[in-house]
Amino acid sequence: MTAVAEATPPAIASRMAWLCWRPTVSTELLALLTSGFFTVACNYELWHTLVADLHAHARLLVAVFVFVTALQAFLLGLVLTRWTAKPLLTLLFATTALAAYYVGTYKVYLDPDMIRNVLETDPGEASELIVPGLVLPLLGLAVLPIAAVWRLRLRRRSLLRAAWIRLAFLAGMLLLAAGGALFAFQDLSALARNHREVRYLVTPANYVVSLSKVLLATPPGPAKPLQAIGEDAHELPRADGDRPRLLVFVLGETVRAQNWGLDGYLRQTTPQLAAMQDVINFPDVESCGTSTQVSVPCLFSPYGRHDYDAAQIRSHQSLLHVLQHAGVQVLWRDNQSGCKRVCDGLEFESMASATDPALCNGKRCFDEILLSGLQARIRPDGRDRIVVLHQLGNHGPAYYQRYPPAFRRFTPTCDTEQLGNCSRQQIVNSYDNAVLYTDHFLARAIDLLRNEPGYDSALVYVSDHGESLGEDGLFLHGVPQAIAPSQQTHVPMVMWFSPGFARQQGLDLGCVRQVADQSASHDNLFPTILGMFQVQTGLYDPKLDLLRRCEHARP
Repeated sequence: MTAVAEATPPAIASRMAWLCWRPTVSTELLALLTSGFFTVACNYELWHTLVADLHAHARLLVAVFVFVTALQAFLLGLVLTRWTAKPLLTLLFATTALAAYYVGTYKVYLDPDMIRNVLETDPGEASELIVPGLVLPLLGLAVLPIAAVWRLRLRRRSLLRAAWIRLAFLAGMLLLAAGGALFAFQDLSALARNHREVRYLVTPANYVVSLSKVLLATPPGPAKPLQAIGEDAHELPRADGDRPRLLVFVLGETVRAQNWGLDGYLRQTTPQLAAMQDVINFPDVESCGTSTQVSVPCLFSPYGRHDYDAAQIRSHQSLLHVLQHAGVQVLWRDNQSGCKRVCDGLEFESMASATDPALCNGKRCFDEILLSGLQARIRPDGRDRIVVLHQLGNHGPAYYQRYPPAFRRFTPTCDTEQLGNCSRQQIVNSYDNAVLYTDHFLARAIDLLRNEPGYDSALVYVSDHGESLGEDGLFLHGVPQAIAPSQQTHVPMVMWFSPGFARQQGLDLGCVRQVADQSASHDNLFPTILGMFQVQTGLYDPKLDLLRRCEHARP
């Protein structure tokens, strides 16, 4: 019996052809194509900034395209081989897709400080950034390119021939990059000189280079012990009959002065503090950085922004260690992602595992959890104390999760982490509601101190940095300090002193109110807090102590 072969239907044939499609390419061509894909598809914010913000002309745009593509191809040519190309590109496509999404959505600059923030982000923060909006970018920028790469066959060559071709490719890419630079050299050099921050928009070079810098500065493994500072610190003895001092230092998170009611905001977002006549507001305060990772170590450091050296700040002890050297008891209570080593070796209490059903939902707790059980932790024992309360505050983008329902006063709100799905007014409403809750939290903390009979008490509140809420297309924070908008660097600060604390310090509160009207910064906090405990040390700088000239009894 003779078998009759039937013709294969065209649809099935085309599908089979696709399944059999496995073109052979050289590793060098794959590097160049990958680099071109990154430059075109993964750098929306770079091109938008060049065209819309910097008004770059066509010649400069061509030069940037050629220079970036050639340079990234050169770097890929250094690491891609027949054996490493596919796994490395799989990783690179996936991470670049994520980077492109966040840079394009929030206009963040992936500099070393931002990468350090990413590496130290806790699971709660990270989960808020995993949103449905990631699906399409991951599909188009990662899944499809990865699938295409794994369909390719990479050309085999003898070792000697492969080495010569690779050297020629690397030399060619360097020449092409040089040609791109020379094509618009004057404009490109001006861009590099006047807008250095633009390099942190070039994806994936931005996060690869920044990650390398972070790893070189802080290699993986156990952290080195912090170098001691202020070991000469000692407190002046209190007068007979004076009670021990208690300072509650509230470290705020992501609150900007522009939306702070006491600073003249059109909305009253601080009604409870405004009703307290003994609260002193500082309306003109500059932060040390635009991210927690920068600002927190900086504001607790004697070096500060005025003598900024990130490596020195991160490798040395903090204000809290100096106070401990002087005999002050230190407690850090945290509703955030840790103390960034400024409380290393000191008493630390994370509230992340708290289970109070009124304040916690199993993932996060509202900031009032920081006051829960606090009085039991600070029972007077004759020693001075400082308690740092590190808030979750206004940490974005999930502003709507930072306050209980009772504080949903400004509506409609943005009830999602995907800020692009909300109007700017909805975002601001949610943000302002979170400020309202911080106002309530601070008022509760002050009331707690008023009713604490065992201490002469004071409270200092300052936010670590501000936040962008869509101004100039910017969201969140972390813009390099040199170009950061005021929304990210102008922060609220308030102080409160019990009558006993003011008397013990010889404080003229009228004088303090006058000082509060002057410009201040995070740099003032280190000497001011030392002065509040009358700690003497060579690190104390009286010129930066905000209260010094108002303390008539200070020697």
